[in-house]
Amino acid sequence: MTDPVPTTDSGPLLAPEDIERARTRITGLLDGLGIAILGQDELLEQVTICLLARGHLLLEGLPGLGKTELVKALSALLGLEFRRVQFTPDLLPSDITGAPILQDAEGGRKLQFQPGPIFANLMLADEINRATPKTQAALLEAMQERRVTVLGESHPLPSPFFVLATQNPIELEGTYPLPEAQIDRFTFKVLVDGVDSETLAEIITTRRHGQTPELDVVCSAEELSELFEMVDRVHLPRAVAGYIARLVGATHPADPGSPEPVQQFVRYGASPRAAIALASTSRAAALLAGKPNVGFDEVRTVAASVLGHRLILDYSARLEGWTTGQVVDVLIESVAEMANELPEDLAG
Repeated sequence: MTDPVPTTDSGPLLAPEDIERARTRITGLLDGLGIAILGQDELLEQVTICLLARGHLLLEGLPGLGKTELVKALSALLGLEFRRVQFTPDLLPSDITGAPILQDAEGGRKLQFQPGPIFANLMLADEINRATPKTQAALLEAMQERRVTVLGESHPLPSPFFVLATQNPIELEGTYPLPEAQIDRFTFKVLVDGVDSETLAEIITTRRHGQTPELDVVCSAEELSELFEMVDRVHLPRAVAGYIARLVGATHPADPGSPEPVQQFVRYGASPRAAIALASTSRAAALLAGKPNVGFDEVRTVAASVLGHRLILDYSARLEGWTTGQVVDVLIESVAEMANELPEDLAG
């Protein structure tokens, strides 16, 4: 009698050949992104992890840092149907979702739904925080349910479906801060910084007029679907799941395990959706690292991108110079990996 094959909820554990096949595809994607976007290796890894976890991504940075080019390169490398919507103050929800239009039909004219640009595999919401809150809210159902409802009729979106949005820092003129319900639907929020002088010199000498090279498809729809299935099969040990739960719980000031800066500066902590996002992106990070199991390191790798935009700080935090990134750093240092383990500052 043979021993049973170890399994996860989504199928058998990944074999070494599965991991090698996945790493080959992921490396091809990262190499292609690296050709398009120079000097941003850490950013490209975070984007790839979010994609493998089937999450929505919010990129924040000043204009001209390549946020839009990154999204366009991603769609080209994956061969996905791509639509771009430039968010402006006069944009209407129907400009995104689509609307019923009178068309000629047998027996007279009838209203027929005309799909909007959201009906694509990858939608780029460019400068999302320049549109009004009413228009921003048009993405809520699509990002959570992956469908659009117009006049009581639901229309499923293509699979896979991703929203990749760019936004300018809220300090800039003409921006509308995203409401908490909207921003919580983004799996990752990643800050896009400038590059060093050496990379900048390479850009201006090799990229005439800032144009990126033509990119070929490196991962077909079928191969991408298989990568998603492999991510689901990465094993999440119960100890790591417990660590994720404690980490998210400690973002709430009332939690007995929350560190002092959380109690002092955080008004609202992360939602259960954050814990789900931490688990799924940790699995993706493990696959990118060539591991069949999630470790504590993978959770720490994605924690800032998952938790940073979900923490609502008190006004006193700004007076004291605290940012959400600093609070996440304190959480990682303070929350013990094992439930019966004391943080370093309390041990012995």
